[in-house]
Amino acid sequence: MSTFEQTEQRQATPLRTTRPGSDGEHLVQQRMGTAERADRFYAEQVLDRLNPRMREFVARQEMFFLATADRHGNCDNTFRAGPPGFLHVLDDGTLAYPEYRGNGVHASLGNIEENPHVGLLMVDFFRDRVGLHVNGRARVVTDEEMREAHSGLAVDPVPGRRALVWVEITVQEAYIHCAKHIPHLEKIPRQGRPGRSWGTDDVRRKGGDFFGAAADAPERGVFLPPPRACASSWRAEAERVVARAADRSSEAGAFSGWFSRDASA
Repeated sequence: MSTFEQTEQRQATPLRTTRPGSDGEHLVQQRMGTAERADRFYAEQVLDRLNPRMREFVARQEMFFLATADRHGNCDNTFRAGPPGFLHVLDDGTLAYPEYRGNGVHASLGNIEENPHVGLLMVDFFRDRVGLHVNGRARVVTDEEMREAHSGLAVDPVPGRRALVWVEITVQEAYIHCAKHIPHLEKIPRQGRPGRSWGTDDVRRKGGDFFGAAADAPERGVFLPPPRACASSWRAEAERVVARAADRSSEAGAFSGWFSRDASA
């Protein structure tokens, strides 16, 4: 491509003048003298979609880490696993994964109901020894709604891996997690080992009281759950809380992504 053609191509591409990331990280970059290095990373490595190599990477992952926070900013980080491809690439801007049966706490789903911002980290420990971050906005979708919209989704034959609901994620940022500190691990062959107990309520198979928390729990005092409201009144109150949070977010201005053309610098 000639220099003239390269110049024409650059002029046809919209300028990005908004820096990705938080005000806090920008402040720390200034303090640490890394702002120019960070800007090179933003410019060269941070996409607002999944390119073909990212999509291929996602499609073969068997696990990822999920970060969420509630409307007050209280954080939760958890782990999700499944067969390769359980984190579905619906298109270059959308991912979805099934929520399997777990301990019934639903911390991540609860946070998403209050605050849709999520962060995913996929790490390939076995082949490429590199990671991929995906940040975006999530929503909870019923299994019926997901299958109606995406008819090609297979039904997993393992009962414990049947979706209770789905989490659909609109990608806002996608970027590499560098390889230099990721260990190279090796999978142990399955021969002679019991398979995963998907969906089990067997305490021993779930890890039991590995950390001895049950013995320490009484030190916090007796746990007496407050009386539960009836389902309909509880749901109505929860919906009011979430609606108030949504109204506050809308008053502050809807987030349109770091790469929107009308974003201010």
